[in-house]
Amino acid sequence: MAQVLEFKLPDLGEGLTEAEIVRWLVQVGDVVAVDQPVVEVETAKAMVEVPCPYGGVVTARFGEEGAELPVGAPLLTVAVGEGAEGHRPAADPGTDGGAARAGEQPGAGERRSEGSGNVLVGYGTSEAPARRRRVRPQGRASGATAGSGTAGAGPSGAGVPGRANGRVRAAEPVDGPVPVISPLVRRLARENDLDLRELTGSGPDGLILRADVEYALRAAAAQGGRAVREASAHPDGTVREQALAATAGAAATGSAGSTGSAVPPGDVRIPLKGVRGAVADKLARSRREIPDATCWVDADATELMRARAAMNAASGPKISLVALLARICTAALARFPELNSTVDTQAREIVRFDHVHLGFAAQTDRGLVVPVVRDAHARDAEALTSEFARLTEAARAGRLTPGELTGGTFTLNNYGVFGVDGSTPIVNHPEAAMLGVGRIVPKPWVHEGELAVRQVVQLSLTFDHRVCDGGTAGGFLRYVADCVEQPAVLLRTL
Repeated sequence: MAQVLEFKLPDLGEGLTEAEIVRWLVQVGDVVAVDQPVVEVETAKAMVEVPCPYGGVVTARFGEEGAELPVGAPLLTVAVGEGAEGHRPAADPGTDGGAARAGEQPGAGERRSEGSGNVLVGYGTSEAPARRRRVRPQGRASGATAGSGTAGAGPSGAGVPGRANGRVRAAEPVDGPVPVISPLVRRLARENDLDLRELTGSGPDGLILRADVEYALRAAAAQGGRAVREASAHPDGTVREQALAATAGAAATGSAGSTGSAVPPGDVRIPLKGVRGAVADKLARSRREIPDATCWVDADATELMRARAAMNAASGPKISLVALLARICTAALARFPELNSTVDTQAREIVRFDHVHLGFAAQTDRGLVVPVVRDAHARDAEALTSEFARLTEAARAGRLTPGELTGGTFTLNNYGVFGVDGSTPIVNHPEAAMLGVGRIVPKPWVHEGELAVRQVVQLSLTFDHRVCDGGTAGGFLRYVADCVEQPAVLLRTL
């Protein structure tokens, strides 16, 4: 007897609460194996292929491509066990139909399906979990139909519960908990004074998604705008007052906020979500919380470029410039550990790290990302070159894992690749410092008492002034510049 198991969007780690479905890798009716990737999702940090912990036949999918689902929301259902090959979806998994048996506990004599173990954070299937039957709220439309295999969770409004003819349909006030999982959705509603109890969610079992809240705010803003136009067209003061009152009511629900105003013809709105949204939040938090300062110095990089050319002329793998700069950074941090730290604001303590997890800024088609080289202090130039190349390729392909994008203790930013000389970088919160490197170009320079054309680079250090004073920051930057000008200085640390 086949048993239908529900696979929910797992916790992808690092505090992520939701993900966007980019591409389904299976169809309803497909046979899947344990740990086979079934969907590709995009989080605020990376693209991730999510493996299914069950082996069997896919009976339903929840969510269309482009829809955002919170952690814990159903992804798909799988028929497992004997007879699974012939199992096809016949009823909604949450109704009293045949598929509802997925919510019943198997008998003591039934053999549970063999699972994969802890594939991702938050789920593991060493044995199939006992499940309770879900009770569907009365009058609420289903978020997915097994016969169709998809759920209408998109923001378009067509065929979406809670929306009709492009308008938000208010639900009856709900007693008990509001059907919303994501804390981001709750915060968005709270900041815009929107009562979630007045909405009907478009997610499974009426779950309220971020798209539902944003749609409600846009609709309220549009209604407010129409009220203003109607008021201006009417000479009747009473009608004008009524229209303005409607506008005030729309503003009270948050429609007058940043998410609400109508878009004039020709203007474009770009959602701050995914990688771009995560970067925006982190940069804003850095500026808000970190009292940063920047110092910079010009350095003669001629000898560093010659040393690299000599290394690459010898046999063996080629050494990249960023790897040499990284090696200089780790040596400088060993001398000035104050900059390899973070501030614990709750405990009012500075935490100095005994390792260097070196982040480096990488520009991709999906936006700016900062992959992290683990234990950079323990790697030589050759190993650093290899790891930089691997992470850069993964970043451009969108294959970086959340673990490869987090946990950095210091960041190296080579903005010289964009053809610029200098910058004042924003510290990568919660780190304490970032070294910026401009382009290396021929410039007039006084060398050994004579004017000469040398390869000059500008180095800048942005640092959290709470972890050290200017003397420490200047000492760090001066040591980096000395190593750039005389690479033999590094021999002291080898």
